[in-house]
Amino acid sequence: MNIFKRAALTAAMATLCAGACWADTIKVGVIAEFSGPFAMYGKQYREAIEAYVAKHGKQAGDHTIEFIYKDVGGSNPDVAKTLAQELLIREEVDYLAGFTFTPNALAVAPLIDQSETPTVIFNAATSSINKGSPYFLRSSYTLWQVTAPLADWAYDQGLKTVVTAVSDYGPGIDAEKAFKAAFEKKGGKVIDAIRMPVATTDFTPFIQRVRGQSPNAVFAFLPGGPPTFGFTKTYNENGLAAAGIRFLGTAETEESNLQALGDAAIGLTTAFHYSAAHGSNLAREFNETLRDRFSGAIANWASVGAYDGTHLIYEMAKAAGSDGPKALEAVKALKWESPRGPLEMDPETRTVRQNVYIRDVERDKDSGLLVNREKGVIATVGDLGWSQ
Repeated sequence: MNIFKRAALTAAMATLCAGACWADTIKVGVIAEFSGPFAMYGKQYREAIEAYVAKHGKQAGDHTIEFIYKDVGGSNPDVAKTLAQELLIREEVDYLAGFTFTPNALAVAPLIDQSETPTVIFNAATSSINKGSPYFLRSSYTLWQVTAPLADWAYDQGLKTVVTAVSDYGPGIDAEKAFKAAFEKKGGKVIDAIRMPVATTDFTPFIQRVRGQSPNAVFAFLPGGPPTFGFTKTYNENGLAAAGIRFLGTAETEESNLQALGDAAIGLTTAFHYSAAHGSNLAREFNETLRDRFSGAIANWASVGAYDGTHLIYEMAKAAGSDGPKALEAVKALKWESPRGPLEMDPETRTVRQNVYIRDVERDKDSGLLVNREKGVIATVGDLGWSQ
């Protein structure tokens, strides 16, 4: 049980009648970005949570679920820690969730250890996070989980030489290492590893460096938004596709930015755990619910991570209420069907095992919109970076 709630719950129990016990409220604190340049994440998390509640109601077993949202603004570990303390002590939450950025997640690890509070990560994708606390659960993905299968697939397609070009910060370096390790294990060769400053706006020197080495492909990892636009535009303007240098990536064509990329994105190949064009009935229902409830809502990897994270929270609440250790045990090996496909928790890594889809960007014949069309699947992939 959350130690911050123990005293309050003990006092409350004393007032309950001997003949009946009313269902208690389970509080969930969501720490995410609701303002600033990353506010899209908080918006997508909240929309996905509300979509889940619309379908399943506010009851989880005998408990009513209440969500409390806190704005961390961006990658602000000190603020994340302060907000977590406020939620645990003042709001007396039973679970925490959200966490777009790795530093924010790591900042709360000592607090959730002390309070025995299960904490569901909706995004932050560095493998090592879950080693920071046994109370972390991840409903999103890790960079190794999507990058290593892409490297294996690329080699099997006859791509034997690759240049990696990544933004020079933690996630980019993680992706670079994952691709290189898997690709060279298969027998391929990474002939150059380019690290680009995060603030780069002119990608021409890097693209020309790639073209000058004539690899079979370039593997790129960049933050969404302007960096991805700039890199893909420069990739096409410098004729890499025409020269037979294939583009490989992960989240660079994610749905929130995809239409803005325009025709420059057509033919780009990515490996990822989610596509809004996934053909299952559950995926179509998820998309329709978001569109119907929220004007302009776009289903992407962030929203599906929050949707499945909410499912984990409901299942924990059903099984154990506010008992954190018991709640964790109840879902460590949980299996369910998601809008992205089949999911199961890995009891060791506490990250979901899931399909990784090989996707090509196409223009949909019916809607005229760009989509990430699934062309292949690597089934039931776990966190391949856990042992690194």
